[in-house]
Amino acid sequence: MRNAKAIVRDDPPGRPTTGSAVENREAVETLDALAQETRLAIFRLLVQQGPEGLAVGEIAERLRLAGPTLSFHLKELAHARLVAARQAGRFIYYSANYRTMNGLIDYLTRNCCQGATCDVACAPAAQRKRRTA
Repeated sequence: MRNAKAIVRDDPPGRPTTGSAVENREAVETLDALAQETRLAIFRLLVQQGPEGLAVGEIAERLRLAGPTLSFHLKELAHARLVAARQAGRFIYYSANYRTMNGLIDYLTRNCCQGATCDVACAPAAQRKRRTA
């Protein structure tokens, strides 16, 4: 039986690829960080908030999380490069890392529709809205 790295290298030329071993590992790490209800809620809140992000206390208040619990989950999200922290005075603000988020979306949809132009039905929701407007 071949291992995952061998499968990646054996993809025939000109055919949709499964991604490099590094891309696969990074996608798994990112998805693993999001595969927990509290972390997903934190990340979605930060995405909705925009590039400015939110202070840690505001995140805790909005999601009704204890400080140590929030700290643990923010650490996991930061380790997966899904959030970034910045300090402003006494406060630490977290914001979503849109580059990581968009990279994951690109990775997951790279070979959508076998590389052909996608039908509006399988395009991401934001693109469907733009195409129908």
